[in-house]
Amino acid sequence: MTGIKLIGTGMYIPETVATNEDFTKIVDTSDEWITKRTGIKERHPSNGEPTWYMGVQAAKQAMEDAGVTPDEIDMVISTSVTGDYYTPSTANIMQGKLGIHKAFSIDINCACAGFVYGFDMAQRYIAMDDDVKTVLIISSENITKLVDYEDRSTCVLFGDGAGAAVVTAGPNRCYTYLECEAQDANKIYAQNVRPGNAFTTQEGREKYLDLFPQGREHYMHMDGRDVYKFATRAMPEGLHKACEKAGIKVEDLALIIPHQANYRIIETAAKNLGLSMDHFYLNIDRYGNISSACIPVCLNELKRAGRLKEGDKIALVGFGAGLVYGATVFTI
Repeated sequence: MTGIKLIGTGMYIPETVATNEDFTKIVDTSDEWITKRTGIKERHPSNGEPTWYMGVQAAKQAMEDAGVTPDEIDMVISTSVTGDYYTPSTANIMQGKLGIHKAFSIDINCACAGFVYGFDMAQRYIAMDDDVKTVLIISSENITKLVDYEDRSTCVLFGDGAGAAVVTAGPNRCYTYLECEAQDANKIYAQNVRPGNAFTTQEGREKYLDLFPQGREHYMHMDGRDVYKFATRAMPEGLHKACEKAGIKVEDLALIIPHQANYRIIETAAKNLGLSMDHFYLNIDRYGNISSACIPVCLNELKRAGRLKEGDKIALVGFGAGLVYGATVFTI
């Protein structure tokens, strides 16, 4: 299979800052409680920016960094779960705003593991379709619009933002392991508008009521204890299996970029892997959990800091609602 090469990255973070101290004014919590349990000190909630807008800003940076024009993009992948419209897709909207005219676009919903899935999808299209040479992956999330600010256990976790990457064919494959524990999909959810129309009867509404999640309106529900157990197991498993495909050991990785869900999750996973925290890149203290945007934002910061060295083997690992998880190993 044709390999993949990362040639450009970008990011957008809203200017609004919500510190732990700010949360003490709206829920019963404290800076100490949040920091100890999550590692988060501040996050950047949207101040009204649309999801597509944040993604476009990140994508412009990534394209400039890669040195490519809109006409050189053959495919746009959006990994957002917080789009602004039912239709058209977030990818369609961003493609139009970016002036990309010679490409096709697609949305994928893989929750916080979205960028890992998108990265793998990009390699497969590049390898199998002669018309796809350059792919733009955009992960933009307005996750705070799903947050219940009366639930102190979850509202402190999330921020908003976008990350983007441009990839093209390269000499080295990415090796990916993807998995879904769908039987536990109800552990994290945010429900949509329920079916209903001018002909829906009260009997019909009641008949199917039990088939829908019983959460509060559209707000996110998360079973924190079970999700913690899932994540601390899924991260090591995904990394081990991706490394097995690549023919290397986890300790051979120069760097691991995990989904930034919770410092304690990453710390526990590191112990299970027998690795020090030095192997992991973290920025959760500054941004919180921004869903699928976490990993590309990390990639952008690392690239701009000169920490992605040519020839290094790095891993991306994500996990989230679904319950989906996945890891990919590739060479810079």
